[in-house]
Parts: sequence; structure tokens; C-alpha cells
Amino acid sequence: MKQFIKRWTPSADSVRSNRSLRWLGPLLNRPWLWQFNRRSVSLGVAIGVFFGFLFPVLQAIFSAVFALMFRANLPVAIVSTLVSNPFTYAPIAILAYELGSAVLGESTSAEDLTMFEDTVAEMSASNPSTWDQILSIGKPVFLGLAIFAVVGSISAFAVTNLGWRLLVASQRARRRRQRRLATERAIEGKDGSKPDNCS
Repeated sequence: MKQFIKRWTPSADSVRSNRSLRWLGPLLNRPWLWQFNRRSVSLGVAIGVFFGFLFPVLQAIFSAVFALMFRANLPVAIVSTLVSNPFTYAPIAILAYELGSAVLGESTSAEDLTMFEDTVAEMSASNPSTWDQILSIGKPVFLGLAIFAVVGSISAFAVTNLGWRLLVASQRARRRRQRRLATERAIEGKDGSKPDNCS
């Protein structure tokens, strides 16, 4: 599990050399930021997903600060912010708008939704000003993103935690089976050698 996670997360050197995180300086040397255990990884995923949904920009910085505060795995937190990326920005924003409008009890006409979708279609990762336009629409988008962030982070923590437990339990069961089979083969080998010895 640890090797799999390490393979898909940035190394400590690459994180420390990241321009947006250099200002944290010696804080990045905290040992708990690089621990790969169930708690730190689950927290890292939850933090990354939370800020990945909540903030369309500066996600890595917010994730790093909160990973420091909650002793979470920093590389996992940074990678998990990619839940929102150039391919998912548009559907996330549209769904957030619709969800926020429904929660607030605001009706959205087909014309309003089309106009909002056109605005979102212009969005790109290198153009955060478009996100400013989206957020300027008001409460529906912000509320929808906040709901996604809270529900997504809680779900991510629970799924990661449970998945880790299940994987560890599966590995232990496999090792027990392997030991049992090895013991049985050893016993069979000894039993099979008895006739030769007697002769």
C-alpha cells in the first residue's frame, strides 16, 4: 500500500522545491508530513479533496498549510486537490450552481443555466479570472462548492480509511494462508519421506 501511494505522489524534494511552497521553509521538514500510515494518508486525501472542491486556485498552498496543522501526509494532500482539474472544472461548477440554487430555493431558468454554462466553457486552469466571474454570480456557486468540499472530504476520508483497513486485512489473510500452505507442504514432505527412510 505504501509503495503504491509513494509511486503516485510527488517526492519530498519535488514538493520542497515547488515555488508556491518554498515560503514554508523549515516547516516542510516536519516528519509527519511524509509519513505513510492510515491516519496521515486518510487526512491528506480529505484535505486535498476539500480544497480541490472549495478553491479553484491556490489549492496546493491551502492543502500544505492544513496538512501541517493536522499532521497529514503532504504529497497525498497535494495530489488529492486534482479532484478539480481542467477536465472537471466545468462539470463541477455547473453542478455546484445547480445544487446551490436548489438548496437556496432559487429557480434556474434554461436561459440562466445556458449563460452560466457558456461562462464556464471559457474557463481554463491558466485563467483564474474566469473563476472570479463564476463566483461573482453569487451564493449558488459558492454554496454548491462548499457542499461538495464538505461531503467530498468526509467521503474521501472514510473511503480511504476503510480501503486501507480492508487491504491490510486482506494482506494479513493472504500471509496466513501462505504460512498454512507452507506448513502443510512441509508436513506432507516429512510424511512422504518416511517410507524411504524405513526401507
